[in-house]
Amino acid sequence: VHQVAVSAVVEARQRVGFSQGQFAELMGVSVRTLQEWEQGRRKPSGAASSLLRIAIERPDVLKDVFRSAA
Repeated sequence: VHQVAVSAVVEARQRVGFSQGQFAELMGVSVRTLQEWEQGRRKPSGAASSLLRIAIERPDVLKDVFRSAA
């Protein structure tokens, strides 16, 4: 069995349960930027990093924010 390491950005998105498009919208970035983060080619800014930590630790909070904004 092979295990693939998942980036913190992918983990955050998966915990919230959003597609790349939904998560990019929530983060206020393009899907391309999100993909760059997920693949490790770019690093999120300080504010985006904070939101990612919230997504990992409290995905319910971001789900609520996304629902209320829609």
